[in-house]
Amino acid sequence: MTNAIAPRVNFAAAAPKAFKALIGFDAAAREGLDPALVELIQIRSSQLNGCAYCLHMHVSDARKAGEDDLRLHMVAVWHEAKHHFSAKEQAALALTEAVTLVAADGVQDEVYAQAASQFDETELAHVLAVIFTINTWNRLALSTGKVAGTDERR
Repeated sequence: MTNAIAPRVNFAAAAPKAFKALIGFDAAAREGLDPALVELIQIRSSQLNGCAYCLHMHVSDARKAGEDDLRLHMVAVWHEAKHHFSAKEQAALALTEAVTLVAADGVQDEVYAQAASQFDETELAHVLAVIFTINTWNRLALSTGKVAGTDERR
């Protein structure tokens, strides 16, 4: 018995201007940030959103960029494995959780202040933008039925 879902809209083909705008926003969001940090943010958000498609993609990207497998395994439990992450990475991961789960508790002042202490204003704006874009990509992948391991970028 198969659990295949019925084909869903090809968002890139059906709404090419919106898709290209999202790609542009994503590229602009990353500017000036450490690519490893960007991947950690994208991995954590994808874990929280349950997006296997994006999680597979960003773990693969992080590995290709030289990220350590142990750290990748620790992202989901970074609160208990802080020694694997710098203060800057911890602040970004905490902010990622707060923004991704914003409906639960909002973005707590302490979380925002910690991030603001680790990033200058421009970097913080870009970290937020990366969080916004990955949440959008997660929602796009989940709602259109993307399958993990079928990275369409290549």
